Amino acid sequence: MKILQRSLVAGAAAAAVVLSSGVAADAAAYPKYTTPKIFGTTFQADPGHDFTKRIRSRHNGILRGWITHVRGSVAEYEPIRWKKGGVTEGRFVGPPEGDVTAYASPIAGNVVFLSAVGCGSAMTKLTVDRRGLGAKRCSRADLIKRAKRYERPALITVHQGKIVKVQEIFTP
Repeated sequence: MKILQRSLVAGAAAAAVVLSSGVAADAAAYPKYTTPKIFGTTFQADPGHDFTKRIRSRHNGILRGWITHVRGSVAEYEPIRWKKGGVTEGRFVGPPEGDVTAYASPIAGNVVFLSAVGCGSAMTKLTVDRRGLGAKRCSRADLIKRAKRYERPALITVHQGKIVKVQEIFTP
């Protein structure tokens, strides 16, 4: 009986190492960046970024934004802010018409996409953490397909010119 218990404990420990190493590998791929306020009411600045030149990647960090266009594996995205009021408590809005505040970065092959409404096309199951951020890991293909259909508020992590993580923000 003790041998069986030891085997079970050893197996569980090995499984925990394997499972946590996948998460650790994702986390080790880039440094931990400061998360902006999820429902911040101002657009995030990107000091040193010259928007008068061609559209290009944002500096390393996390942007509260949404993907506006996908061409191949390159996503165009812009910052968003929370606008209070209206019929609901508020909504996310992008820069005003004519504003050139936009970025473009390739989507990394190993991008981490955390959905707030599940994977695939059904999107019927709410999958958020206690802060309202996506918690269900979905495929890169799901991210690209969803981004081509509509804009979803998200925390977009950029590292070395590539989008490495997209975590959706749930809004009813």
